Amino acid sequence: MPTPVMAGVDGSAESFAAAEWAAREAVRRERPLLLLHARNWHPRRADGEAADAARRQLARRALRRAEERVHRACPAAVLSDEQVEGPASAALLNAADRADLLVLGSRGLSGFTGFLVGSVALAVVARASCPVVLVRAGEQAADGYLPADDGSAEAGRAGDGGAFDRTRHRDVVLGLDAGDPSDDVIEFAFEAARLRGARLRVLYAWQEPSAFELGPGDVALAGKPQQAREWRGFLSAVLQVWRDKYPGVEVVECVPQEKASTALIRAASVAGLVVVGHRLAERPVGPRTGPVTHAVIHHVGCPVAVVPHH
Repeated sequence: MPTPVMAGVDGSAESFAAAEWAAREAVRRERPLLLLHARNWHPRRADGEAADAARRQLARRALRRAEERVHRACPAAVLSDEQVEGPASAALLNAADRADLLVLGSRGLSGFTGFLVGSVALAVVARASCPVVLVRAGEQAADGYLPADDGSAEAGRAGDGGAFDRTRHRDVVLGLDAGDPSDDVIEFAFEAARLRGARLRVLYAWQEPSAFELGPGDVALAGKPQQAREWRGFLSAVLQVWRDKYPGVEVVECVPQEKASTALIRAASVAGLVVVGHRLAERPVGPRTGPVTHAVIHHVGCPVAVVPHH
């Protein structure tokens, strides 16, 4: 049986949005959907059989509500559910070991300006063995499509009340370190674009090193236009094997001269999905991610996929 797409459910609006997003993704990937509830998601443990029965009942109620929403939003999803013992971060990390993808909800800030990411989600993102997608509360299926009025990506999202063209997906944006590219991260982004029929926008942001960082013959000794051409050529070379593997995916390469986090946050404002990588430490200490991934998951309003790699 194929490994499932999993969604963490705790009865909150953001977890229901995550469950619906996970259902649509499971159908795209032709995988089952498993809704997972860690019974002490909000750790207020009481002893005794009565307390345990109450926790089970609350979990069952949260899962039932999530199932009802998934059935309405995505009736094609093959659905099951599971209750596991907490603590929540440990339970979700254990579940990630047997998941194709893990989807978690995160409270959205006003104006689609980003996520309010809790400690559980941060711990899971930092240490999960499978890709983790963060979905804000209020995320709708239409948010992944371009507006129908003029085709302009800047025209807004579903929450603005406009019509949307369900044949045209917003871009998948991949933030890539061209100097240290990860095949796992690149493949995830190409596959996400293929499944959606979306364009893939690959972004590698670069900055001029200081004079102290330069060596003889470094690219940075050339003028800025030439540096940009050099980096674009390097990025194209990295992506060529993936273009050959995914000939149906339209790829746009971007090499802006600015901070990577700034460039990604700007590109994400009109994206349907942002993909970033996270290098797994051999001995992880706490819920830590790199500075670019940290900035993206806190300041991007669309779903963000964090793909682990070594």
